Amino acid sequence: MLDGSARKLIDPYLMALAEKLKATGITPDQVTIGGFVIGLLAAMAISMQWFFVGMILLLISRLADGLDGSLAKLTRSTDFGGYLDIVLDFAFYGVIPLAFIVANPETNALAGAVLILSFYVNGASFLAYAGLAQKRGLSSEVRGAKSIYFTTGLAEATETLAVFVLVCLFPSWFPVLAYLFAAICFYTALARIMQAKEQFEN
Repeated sequence: MLDGSARKLIDPYLMALAEKLKATGITPDQVTIGGFVIGLLAAMAISMQWFFVGMILLLISRLADGLDGSLAKLTRSTDFGGYLDIVLDFAFYGVIPLAFIVANPETNALAGAVLILSFYVNGASFLAYAGLAQKRGLSSEVRGAKSIYFTTGLAEATETLAVFVLVCLFPSWFPVLAYLFAAICFYTALARIMQAKEQFEN
């Protein structure tokens, strides 16, 4: 929901940073992979209950996630780059809740499992919609130029990042926030299913 507004705010800064990276010869795919590795380090820190360190690392990871697209615009955008970005994004979104489960399994296990399930369902609704839209030759730039057809929803990257930051700042809130955000993700998936029914039923 907030991704469009967030991108308008940060895109000029990402493009300025991408201009500097371009001169080094670093590729967008390298930025994508580097961001994911930093995300794994964030998960490792969280699992060891170094929550503030984990928060800083996951913020850096998401900065890289935005930066790879900006760098691709300045250099060369490829279908594989878009594919890699999506796969590693989904892996990142799964590994952070998993880290909270490892950090405190007795308190966080069920809530974390429900949150990961909601990500799975929401992601499936997003990717299946994109596949059918591609099959029908549809296009959308509602979130700018993307490698696949992009549908918006109540739960997007900005909201997910906000929840991750909150649970790093207030780890004891994880179960409540996980259940709440899982409900939002399930709602987003349901809304997308209803949109798909209207769009693809005929």
